[in-house]
Amino acid sequence: MPVGVIDRIWIVFAALNGAIAVGTGAYASHALAAQPQAQEWFRIAGQYQMAHALALVLLVVLGSRIGSGGMGGLALRIAGWLFVAGILLFCGTLYALGTVGPLPVPMTAPAGGWSFMLGWLALAVAALRARG
Repeated sequence: MPVGVIDRIWIVFAALNGAIAVGTGAYASHALAAQPQAQEWFRIAGQYQMAHALALVLLVVLGSRIGSGGMGGLALRIAGWLFVAGILLFCGTLYALGTVGPLPVPMTAPAGGWSFMLGWLALAVAALRARG
């Protein structure tokens, strides 16, 4: 099945997030060498960002196998957007903590963590609702 425009956008977004995760890891290793707590925040954020960048690619592959219509397809799209929210909120908060300090908006990292968890649950729903 050919890859559609929306799927290509998801893959590009996933690839960019993968590249950012690698770059932030290098930044943490070199620029934050004297700041162990900041390095740890970057390490955790990079792991989660890379894992969820790969999960976004997985969603495209699964969408082509189980179909993008119906409840299964909707659940896959919801999972993708929840993974994006998690990357922005959870990883973004940890990167900010390591560079500029706490954000003025409280509870962004926990909200991102919840987004990741809900995204995985949406993926489970997609599997249960898959056609075939």
